[in-house]
Amino acid sequence: MNKLPITNWAEEDRPREKLFINGAAYLTTAELIAILLGSGNAKESAVDLAKRIFKDCNNDLSILFKTSINDFKKYKGIGEAKAITISAAFELARRYNASTEGKIPEVVKTSYDAYRIIAPDLVGIAHEEFWVLSLSNANVYIAKHKIGQGGITNTNVDLRILFKKVMNDNASSIIICHNHPSGSELISNSDKNLTIRIKKAAETLDINLFDHIVVAGNKFISFANENIL
Repeated sequence: MNKLPITNWAEEDRPREKLFINGAAYLTTAELIAILLGSGNAKESAVDLAKRIFKDCNNDLSILFKTSINDFKKYKGIGEAKAITISAAFELARRYNASTEGKIPEVVKTSYDAYRIIAPDLVGIAHEEFWVLSLSNANVYIAKHKIGQGGITNTNVDLRILFKKVMNDNASSIIICHNHPSGSELISNSDKNLTIRIKKAAETLDINLFDHIVVAGNKFISFANENIL
C-alpha cells in the first residue's frame, strides 16, 4: 500500500499548516519532529517516521534529546543535514530550558536558580559531566566551568582544577553540579563521598559549598534541599 503524501492530506492534518493555523502548542511531539524532518522516506511520511523515532525513545523527551547525530542517521530518510537540524533544535531547547524567557538568574537564591543556570549544559546529554558555578559573597552568579567529563556512570573530578577555576573567579561560594545520564534520581555513595571531599577542601580555602545539583533527565536533586550537604 502506497503512503499518502502529506501534500494530499486535509490541510488541518498537515503539521506545518496545523502549526500556522493553531500554534505549536497544538501539535504532538511527533508532529513537531516531523516539521524538523521535512520529509520521510519511500515507505513513511515525515509524521510516521517521527512517530517511530519517538516510540524508539519510549516516548520520552529526555531519551530523545540524548539521541546523537549518528543515531538519527540510522533511520532511512534521515541524512546528515536533517540529523544536524534536529540536533541544533534540541540544543536550543536545552539552552532555553535554563530559564523563564531565556534569562539567567543574576543572583542564586534557590536550588532552582542554580538548576536554571546549569540545565543548558547537562539536560539531555548521554555522558556524565561535572561542573562548578562560582558565586560572589552575595551569591551573585559569576561564571560556570566544566571540570570533568566521563562515561555513562561516572566522571573523574580533579579538585586542583576545580579550585583553580573558582579562585580565579574570586568566588566566595560554589555550587557543584553533575548529571545522571540514566535519569536516575538516586544519590549514590560516590556522589556523597565526592561532595564531602569538595566541602572539606572548600572550607580550608574559606569557600562555602552552597549546594550540589544533580540533573536527572528533566528533573534535578539538590543536596541542600535533601539535607545531605
